[in-house]
Amino acid sequence: MAEARKINPLLKSVLEFGPVVIFFIAYLRLKEQVFTIGGTEYDGFIVVTAAFIPLLIASTGALWALTGHISRMQVATLVLVVIFGGLSVWLNDARFFKMKPTMIYLLFGGLLAVGLLRGQSYLKFVMEEVMPLRDAGWMILTKRLMWCFFALAVLNEVIWRNMSEEAWVYFKTFGLSAAVFIFFMAQGKLFQAYSVERSDPDQRGD
Repeated sequence: MAEARKINPLLKSVLEFGPVVIFFIAYLRLKEQVFTIGGTEYDGFIVVTAAFIPLLIASTGALWALTGHISRMQVATLVLVVIFGGLSVWLNDARFFKMKPTMIYLLFGGLLAVGLLRGQSYLKFVMEEVMPLRDAGWMILTKRLMWCFFALAVLNEVIWRNMSEEAWVYFKTFGLSAAVFIFFMAQGKLFQAYSVERSDPDQRGD
């Protein structure tokens, strides 16, 4: 596989996170409004979702054109956004888009679980260049991340079904990303114990 081409880090961040930020800002501005399109009324959430889908497609396409590479995670996320966002717009029902994070985390967690059942860490294939660990460390980290993904899927269901739409938008925009960031920050001892630079192979971070 060809290596990804380097682009300006700021541009890369804009392409990766810009659509989500725009979705959040647009929602705050339009959440109270109702739009009549083709004789059907759509609330602000549905209109913003409809705009978010092509925006994400465009930004992902631009990222691929500039770098020559997009991750499997980005592809899976884009496909699920198109499917569940499209269903929300087509059926004028916000619930489908709110279920999208659940499906994403169930998919990622399920893929990691399949790898573990086969005695492999699929996470290693994705992140080995970023975090060089020994095989035992990858297996532990993969198992922990699998449970983290499943927990986030459950948490998303609890929040969108029991809290306000605005609370869910805040959770989706900030809470999910923060949860994954905190998860990796909490793995410091594991990274130290299983780093390939360490000479003691018997130390464990579990």
